[in-house]
Amino acid sequence: MDGHDNGGRKPARLLDSLTSSYFTAANQLYSKKARRRIIAYVESYDDIAFWRTLLEEFEDDRHYFQVMLPSATSLAKGKKMVLMNTLNTEELGKSLIACVDSDYDFLLQGATPTSRKINRSEYIFQTYTYAIENYHCFAESLHEVCVQATLNDRFIFDFEAYLKRYSEIVYPLFLWNIWFYRRHDTHTFPMYDFHICTGLKDISLRHPEQSLKALQRSVNRKLDDLKKRFPQYIGQIEKMSVEMEKLGLKPATTYLYMQGHHVMDNVVMKILTPVCTVLRREREQEIKRLAEHNKQFRNELTCYQNSQISVEIMLKKNVAYKKLYHYEWLRRDIKRYLLKE
Repeated sequence: MDGHDNGGRKPARLLDSLTSSYFTAANQLYSKKARRRIIAYVESYDDIAFWRTLLEEFEDDRHYFQVMLPSATSLAKGKKMVLMNTLNTEELGKSLIACVDSDYDFLLQGATPTSRKINRSEYIFQTYTYAIENYHCFAESLHEVCVQATLNDRFIFDFEAYLKRYSEIVYPLFLWNIWFYRRHDTHTFPMYDFHICTGLKDISLRHPEQSLKALQRSVNRKLDDLKKRFPQYIGQIEKMSVEMEKLGLKPATTYLYMQGHHVMDNVVMKILTPVCTVLRREREQEIKRLAEHNKQFRNELTCYQNSQISVEIMLKKNVAYKKLYHYEWLRRDIKRYLLKE
C-alpha cells in the first residue's frame, strides 16, 4: 500500500508542477499585454543595445519599453529623423520617447533651435556625452576591454592616467571649438580642424609621453593662432569654462564630450591596438614555453587564437561604463519621467 500511495503521489506532484508552470507563463504573457508599452526611438542600429540596456532596468508590471528606429516606412535614420517623428505628435511622453546622442547640443545649452528642443523637452533623453561611443571609451573600463579581447589580465598600460592627461592637453582648444559653435560659427574653427590637431599618431608603450608631447605641440600651435586672431574672445572663453564645468566638462573629462567616433578611432584604438598586441604576444610566448612538444604547442595556440575576439568589436560591445556619472544622469531622467507619467 505504501508503495502504491507513493507512486500515486509522484504524478500528482508532476501535474501540479506543470499546471503551476503553465499559469506562471500565462500570467507573464498576460501581464506583458496589460502593461503600457513605451516606444523609444533611437538614431541607428548601433544605438539599440545601449538604450535597451538602460531602459530595461526600469521595466515592471506597469510598463515596458520597445526600442526601435524612427521610421516604419523607410530606412531613414539619424537624429533629425528621430526628432521629426517625435516632436509633433500627441503620443510623445505618454507612450513615445526619443533617445538621442547629445552631439554638441548639451554644451550649446539652447544656442540653436535643436539644442533648445533637446534640453527643454521632458521626453527627449540625451547621452550627455557627445555620443554612445564616448561611453564605450570610458577610461576606467578599457583594461576590461583588453582582458576580454586577449584573455590576458596583466596590467601594462594606465588608460585612466593617459586619457586624463590627453584631455587636459586638448581642453583649452576644445573650449575654443565650443565657443565658435555657440556663436553659430562652424567655419572659423570647425570640428574637422579640431580633430586634425587632436588625433594621435603612433604610440610607444615604453614612452607614451612622447605622443602626448607631440599632441601638446600641435594644440599649442593652434591655440597661439586663435589667440592672435581673436584676442577679444579670450576672457569670454575663460568665463564660459565655468559654465562648462557645471555640465561636467572639466580638463580631465574632455574626451567624453568630443566627437565619439574621433575619440574611438583616433585616440582610444590607437592605444588599445598596441596594448592588445603585446598582451597576445605574451600569452603566445607563455604557451610556447609551457608546451611539452610541438603538437601540444600548435593545438594550444590554435585554441587560444580561436578564443580571441577583435579588440574593436569588444570596444563597441563594452558595457562597463555604468559608473560614469553621465549614466547616472540618464537613470535620474528616466526615473523622473516614469514618476510623472
